[in-house]
Parts: sequence; structure tokens; C-alpha cells
Amino acid sequence: MLKKILLMFNLLFLCVYGYGKGLYEKLELEEKISPKVFNQAIKGLNKIMWEDLRYLVIIDYTKPSTEPRFSVIDLRDEKLLYYTYVTHAKNSGKLYARKFSNIPNSYQSSLGFYISDFKKYKGEFGESLRLLGLEEIFNSNAKIRNIVIHGAEYASKEYASKVGFLGRTLGCPAIPLEISYDVINLLAGRSLIYIAGNDERYQRESRFLN
Repeated sequence: MLKKILLMFNLLFLCVYGYGKGLYEKLELEEKISPKVFNQAIKGLNKIMWEDLRYLVIIDYTKPSTEPRFSVIDLRDEKLLYYTYVTHAKNSGKLYARKFSNIPNSYQSSLGFYISDFKKYKGEFGESLRLLGLEEIFNSNAKIRNIVIHGAEYASKEYASKVGFLGRTLGCPAIPLEISYDVINLLAGRSLIYIAGNDERYQRESRFLN
């Protein structure tokens, strides 16, 4: 019986690994997303497996804010739709996000897996989309912290080139203003978001990575 369970587990791992590797190569992500971060996102995706999920968003905070680190992948059509800039929180760091928290008023970014809310709304920063955290230790307070995707002028390549880093938020991942409306409308209700960072505790304790 144990041998059968182990065999099934190994077959499942090979299927997941094979799918992820094939998608990574097909989308030519080598220069965009590290294999480690991408494989973590796929691992979480296959543990969650909600039927309505169509888009996978990977926010890679292992990279500096002067580089694109917000990717939107269409899982059905297997296409990379967006690869752009994204901010992190002001108390997480300047050029790099190095500190992460789930605590309200920490003004730090939170790692882990999220589901996009079904309804967008117009907030302080215009069109916005709430993120609902799926990991109790790491991002469960996203709703009460009002962590949302929104557009911002300080989330652009031009801003980073002038200042040396992107503007920072109170915790939200803000993206370039000129694409924010389209991205938010695309992602509402149908997306899994994975926010990755260099954090040993998250790597060790996330229920989706272990």
C-alpha cells in the first residue's frame, strides 16, 4: 500500500514538474523569472487547483525594483500577457524588498499565495483590486490591511531611471498607471497571485511550498 502511495506521489510530482518545465520553456521565461520562483508558483498552483483560475501572477521580490518583476501568465492559452514593474512597501526596503510582515500598520509587503477578489473598485488610487491572502501566518491580514493591486505614476521605468528605485507603498503592489485598468479588469475573480521573496521562514513554513 505504501509503495502504491509513493508511486502515485512520484507520478504526480513528475506531471507537475513536467508541466512547469514545459510552460517555462514555451514562454521563454529564462531572462524574466528565475526557475526557482517559477517552480514555487507552479507548486502552489497545483496544490490550490481552483477550477476558475485562469491567470497566474508572479511578483518576484527577489529582484530589485528597477527591473520588471510582475508577470501575468494566461494558463489556458499558455501566454505571457504582461511583464512589467511593480512596487513594494516602504518598510520592506529601498531598492530591494528584504523585510516582510503580515501585521497591520507594518507598512511591509507580505509574501505568499493570494486569490484576486471578484470585484474591482475605485479607491484612493483609482481602479483597484483586492488581494485575499491564503496563508494564515504570512498574508491572512491582506483584507484588513487593504492590500490591493492599483496603478501609480511612481511604478514606472521612467521613475526608477530618475530616482534609482521605484516609489513605495504602504503594502500594496502598485503597477504602471497606463496598464493598471486593463490588468485589473483581466485579473478580477480569476487569478492566483504568488508574491516571492528572499525569506527563509516563508520557504520553510509555507504550506504551499512544503
